[in-house]
Amino acid sequence: MDFENSSDNSQTQMNSVPSIQPAQSSNKGSGWKIFWGIITGLSMLGNVMLFLMLIGVGFIAFSGMGEKKYTEEVIEDGPRSAKIAIVSINGIIDEKQAQEVYWQLKEAQDDKAVKGVIIRVDSPGGTISGSDQIHNEIMKYRADTNQPAVAFMQGVAASGGYYSSVACNEIIAEPTAITGSIGVIMEYLVLQQLLQEKLGIQPVVVKAGSKKDWPSPFQTPTEEQLQYMQQRIIDPAYNRFVKIVVDGRSKLTEEDVRRLADGSIYWADKALEEKLIDSVGYLKDAIDEAKSLAGVKKAQVVEYKKPFSIAEMLGAKTNVSLKIDRRTLYEISVPQALYLWTGPR
Repeated sequence: MDFENSSDNSQTQMNSVPSIQPAQSSNKGSGWKIFWGIITGLSMLGNVMLFLMLIGVGFIAFSGMGEKKYTEEVIEDGPRSAKIAIVSINGIIDEKQAQEVYWQLKEAQDDKAVKGVIIRVDSPGGTISGSDQIHNEIMKYRADTNQPAVAFMQGVAASGGYYSSVACNEIIAEPTAITGSIGVIMEYLVLQQLLQEKLGIQPVVVKAGSKKDWPSPFQTPTEEQLQYMQQRIIDPAYNRFVKIVVDGRSKLTEEDVRRLADGSIYWADKALEEKLIDSVGYLKDAIDEAKSLAGVKKAQVVEYKKPFSIAEMLGAKTNVSLKIDRRTLYEISVPQALYLWTGPR
């Protein structure tokens, strides 16, 4: 009987195992399904939210296109009914920089609250045409609005940077600013020896008119060619620079300007001594001067900033690769006269 009972007990235990095991497996499987279901749901929700955010950012970035080109960063609080706007000239001056200045000045002119502008200059100069365009736009702004413009020099405001500055009513420079460099420079490479003797390349030039290819990177310039470039390119550009400074700086005679216009650079205090600038100070001093000239005691000072643009960012990424085309080769090989200080910064 004991044996039978023992056997029955064993049988009962064996029969009980299958009834418990499936239940445990089912619970574990259900737990994992729930877990992965939650993860999948959260992932899908996150992707949807990210997609909606990208749509929102894209809408914000592209909805502003065709409207204002600049946002205003408040530099000094004051009544919005009277503003002093800061227009920036940064880096090498070229036609693109001139266009940026044009749009900033247009922004100021269209804002009836603006009473005057500060031209913040940190540039060693650049192209003759770009510098002249900026000078012209500042002069045009002053004439059209009857408002003052104050040049504020930071870092380097030399050559084309100074050319642009003399269009303003007053010039203020930081104590450590470098300015001056009144003059013209033209540099180019003569590749004759490299091409012919080192690489065995013989340039062929077909022309009508003996001076058509002067100056040429394919031959060492003669004295006649150097004199020709001096008279036809350098001297006219130099004389215009001198005239622009004489017209813009009533404290200087033409004789004074020609004495200073030997390409020399000047530290701020020396520039003040030579009357190339009106005072040495900081941005606050330029703001106070602009307010005084505009006839306002209090004003909100704003600086124009380019807004974030996805379109420009994507465009910049697509143009990262080096592109050598006909225009690039032309710009590299053709000599160009510049209002540019080429010293170290």
